[in-house]
Amino acid sequence: MIRLHRIRGEEMFLNADLIESVQATPDTVVTLVDGRKLVVRETPEEVVDAIRDFRASVLRRADDLRDADVVPFPTDRS
Repeated sequence: MIRLHRIRGEEMFLNADLIESVQATPDTVVTLVDGRKLVVRETPEEVVDAIRDFRASVLRRADDLRDADVVPFPTDRS
């Protein structure tokens, strides 16, 4: 999830996987895969940076779990 702000300032969290496109018109419009559009305060570059940071954090967490030799979900069902 990434943190964005609606044009009036309300904070929102958005599933980055649902974003289809981001454009400046001149306001930043985020189009979701279902066609809905959100107008946000962040620039398109800031939205892209937030997505990149989120995805990098997922990869870092996966590395941390692998390095810690932790099994996140038990595989033994007995």
